[in-house]
Amino acid sequence: MQLNGNIDNQAIQEVIAAHPGIGEILQKYDIGCVTCKVGICLLKDVVAIHGLAKEDEARIEREINDYLAGR
Repeated sequence: MQLNGNIDNQAIQEVIAAHPGIGEILQKYDIGCVTCKVGICLLKDVVAIHGLAKEDEARIEREINDYLAGR
């Protein structure tokens, strides 16, 4: 996964705090990081550990990059 601004290497709670829309994107794919109280996992790891199909991972990557680009 390669996300704009190297955001994939940031802790998920930092990402969601700065970009709440990313939390909404993840929730669409049943990734419940928004409610996690630890939040130290890297964004790229969060997506990888959920065992999603490659197509879903690609969709998440595209949706997050579009969100970051303001589309």
